[in-house]
Amino acid sequence: MLKEWEKSEKPSEEEIKARLEAVKEKLARQQLLIKEKKVPVLVVLEGWGTAGKGYAIGQIIQNIDPRFFKVVSMQKKTEDDKRKPFLYRHFAKIPEAGQFVFLDTAWMDEITEERLHGTISEDVYANRIESVRRFERQLTDNGYLVMKFFLHISKKEQSRRIAQLEHQKDTTWRVSKKDLWQNEHYEKCMDVFSRYLKNTNMPSAPWYIIDAKSRKWTEVQILETLTQGIEIALSNHQMVVPLLQNVFPLKKMPLLCDIPLDKCMEEDVYKKELKQLQQRLGELHNRLYRKKVPVIIAYEGWDAAGKGGNIKRIAGALDPRGYEVHPIASPEPHEKARHYLWRFWTRLPKTGHIAIFDRTWYGRVMVERLEGFCSENDWMRAYNEINEFEKELHDWGAVIIKFWVQIDKDTQLERFNERQNTPEKQWKITDEDWRNRDKWDAYETAVNEMIQKTSTSYAPWHILESVDKKYARIKALKIVVEELEKVLGERIILSQLSFQLINMFEFNDHHAKTDCKGQKVGNRSCIKYAHNAEKMRQCNDKRQQEQNLSGQGEESSLVRFSDGTEKHRGDRLQKV
Repeated sequence: MLKEWEKSEKPSEEEIKARLEAVKEKLARQQLLIKEKKVPVLVVLEGWGTAGKGYAIGQIIQNIDPRFFKVVSMQKKTEDDKRKPFLYRHFAKIPEAGQFVFLDTAWMDEITEERLHGTISEDVYANRIESVRRFERQLTDNGYLVMKFFLHISKKEQSRRIAQLEHQKDTTWRVSKKDLWQNEHYEKCMDVFSRYLKNTNMPSAPWYIIDAKSRKWTEVQILETLTQGIEIALSNHQMVVPLLQNVFPLKKMPLLCDIPLDKCMEEDVYKKELKQLQQRLGELHNRLYRKKVPVIIAYEGWDAAGKGGNIKRIAGALDPRGYEVHPIASPEPHEKARHYLWRFWTRLPKTGHIAIFDRTWYGRVMVERLEGFCSENDWMRAYNEINEFEKELHDWGAVIIKFWVQIDKDTQLERFNERQNTPEKQWKITDEDWRNRDKWDAYETAVNEMIQKTSTSYAPWHILESVDKKYARIKALKIVVEELEKVLGERIILSQLSFQLINMFEFNDHHAKTDCKGQKVGNRSCIKYAHNAEKMRQCNDKRQQEQNLSGQGEESSLVRFSDGTEKHRGDRLQKV
């Protein structure tokens, strides 16, 4: 794209001056309309080192009320950033409605630098590009104006500016190693930059290449393009956005009315299974940390269905330093002023940690849909947006477990009355609960559609039959354990162990000697060996859990397991 670009002829200095004054006045008027119409504006400035991105931003913001904008310079990733999804820190910086955010370099700089230095493969690059395209399209679909500028200068001009900056002691610091490397490898950078611009140039968020040789001319180009974009955004901000067809594989799900709710569990069985499953989940939690696997458990369901009690039994098995429960209520004003997924992006767990959501992003297609908090186009578009969001999390490596807690209408009424008639439980029942109950049929229709359209192969829905809360709790624990075992490869290891033990049993049955009571010693020794191995593994897990999640810090834990000892320990277990 850069190679095919043809720069427009630079006008005279007099014309530049006149155009600059006119466009500044225009932007000053538009900012008030941006605030009034609640249009969020995201301006991204990318370009060559020393091209003048900082200067351009400084000139633009002089024409905007300081209360209406923020300038963000994306720094090098922190260790914490590296443990979050690729787009996490960028999504966190999007503006509120009626505000400007100026990004001094963003996701382009990060992706192209990784590609230039070979730290990401071609496949990862392709995935990143797709993520960016989805991200920018979602923003524009939800009313954001995204303006992307690339400041372009020649190799000769970049060399001149570098030499000029290095010549003065007070400006030498402004020349980075990155600038020097770019200049030395200009053609290679040109190829990578051009490819990226072409890959991410979309009608909803196009790239504007700016001739950055002259500062005043640069300012005119950016301001005129920006004001034109704002003008179009203001006229189109209430237009209907086309709906996209689902492209993600879906799992067939039953309708809520077809789910039998007669399943129950005896108290003694419940207590026994609860203890075993919680113990197992605690073991898996530690291994999740060591392998840096993030887990997201999402709960939706009818009011009084038992979500809280269900969450309590899962959380009770986890180290409190390694998980967080997010109760989701109505969005706060600063949350409502951003993309509806923003408050969930900013609550995602670090790798190795677990985030449990009590109510989720699915409020968009349930509460917001039925209560009129968003337009029909908004909630219909959200099915695909949510599938994209969860796909992003899946590609990051997260385990996504989604529960719908199901009860019938009569059971809900019983529980509502119990809460209302029990003083210590009255806080659990609100007027809103009763209003929602009156809309049971409408909610059931919405939930059925939600489950059918968002139960993907990478993030399927699990129905918890919760007329008997004990049954629902055990089922949820089993599903969580199974999903974690799957991602950790625990099932394979255990199967191998079982197969090896069987072979050892057979060998010992054939060759064993008998003791004084006529019992074969071989089997006993085999069982004892396996038992000791399992006991040693559990002790190691417990000790490492205390180390990994202690106040010693995560970095020390990482160092502790970087010398191969853990791998050796796992190898021993598999060789039993």
